[in-house]
Amino acid sequence: MRTLLWGVIPYVAVVLLVAGLLWRYRYDKFGWTTRSSQVYESKLLNIASPMFHYGILFVLVGHLVGLFVPESWTEKVGVKEHTYHLFSLYGGTAAGILLVLGILLLLYRRRTNAPVFRATTANDKLMYLVLFAAIVLGMVAKLTHASGDGYNYRESIAPWARSLFTLRPDTELMAGVPVLYQIHALVGLALFALIPFTRLVHMFSAPVQYLFRPYVVYRSKDPRRVGPRPERRGWEKTGS
Repeated sequence: MRTLLWGVIPYVAVVLLVAGLLWRYRYDKFGWTTRSSQVYESKLLNIASPMFHYGILFVLVGHLVGLFVPESWTEKVGVKEHTYHLFSLYGGTAAGILLVLGILLLLYRRRTNAPVFRATTANDKLMYLVLFAAIVLGMVAKLTHASGDGYNYRESIAPWARSLFTLRPDTELMAGVPVLYQIHALVGLALFALIPFTRLVHMFSAPVQYLFRPYVVYRSKDPRRVGPRPERRGWEKTGS
């Protein structure tokens, strides 16, 4: 069972993620979007959306640091385990609360606004459920082991996660991990597998090209020209 949970399922989730992204890009390019519902309601969205996006960004960065920056590296720069634990506890809890509040506001908006609710698919509902479960389970696991130095997952879960990239997963490392952390990890893997089939796929469409596009020139309106523009034929020459 340990081999199945920590040596097989992670790779199944990665295969579903990569294959799903390739399939979506190949057969559903026009569906590769958040399917924005701002046209139906924007007041609450302008509050909930930043909370959700900043929250999930902070949570993601925290997980990347916790899993892929070894404990020995942080100790070399003077960050002891107790300090890291406190930063992870308070910073992670704050980011989790921000994300949970954002999700709850988005769910409230979807449920109370009829056009937005009609635009909600079954995949959206499943995505919200799994994402909410992953965040809450992570917070509960962290707070349950908050006393003292807490549970040092960088000695077990983090090395296991890094071992997956060597294609030799060290499943023994997960044997003594608290159950809440194990469930959190499994729900997180399920979320990764779901990403290509939900609106979360838009996270792989960062507008990097905006950094290299030409400047957009804006021209002010001529104050001397008032009223509607005079009509003219579109095919007239504009210059010699």
